[in-house]
Amino acid sequence: MARPRKFDEAEVLRAAREQFWTGGYAATSLDDLTAATGLGRGSLYGAFGDKHSLFLRAFDGYCTDAVAGVEADLTGPGRAYDRLVAYLRTAAASADGGRGCLLAKSTAELAGDDAAVAERARATFLRLHELLTDTVATAQREGDLDPAADPAKLAAVVLAALRGMESVGKAGVGPDLLRAIADQTIALLPRP
Repeated sequence: MARPRKFDEAEVLRAAREQFWTGGYAATSLDDLTAATGLGRGSLYGAFGDKHSLFLRAFDGYCTDAVAGVEADLTGPGRAYDRLVAYLRTAAASADGGRGCLLAKSTAELAGDDAAVAERARATFLRLHELLTDTVATAQREGDLDPAADPAKLAAVVLAALRGMESVGKAGVGPDLLRAIADQTIALLPRP
């Protein structure tokens, strides 16, 4: 008979995610994961399979959380245009340095060679684009953006600016340039 697990699976996944986020997939060793999670090798393998399987579970959780956070920011109270502007400015402020976004880091590191990561990243970016498209379309219906503009194309520009801020911020360019990117992206949104 198998023994019952004596650990919190969600907490172990959170700890593994933090380790992968900090070190990247390739640079994270099994010893790093056992130290971060507090589990032995046998327990990690028994519960999650190999390193790749553990990474995919942690990555999936991150992607799900990221989408939920963006959805909460873009669908909150107030006018859609104001939420979009606030979201861009907040993204600029939070992109300054730090360890960056696990989605962006993992996509850059793994998506070219790992079909599972590529598919999850693609699905996440498409969902983010969908949320941005919905926000732009709502702002158009509310009269804050030009109704003749294509909301999907505007959302694509915003998504590219957001991902670009992430990369530029990770490089340590500083908050002034990040604010300028956000402000210029906002200025490009066609007002009625």
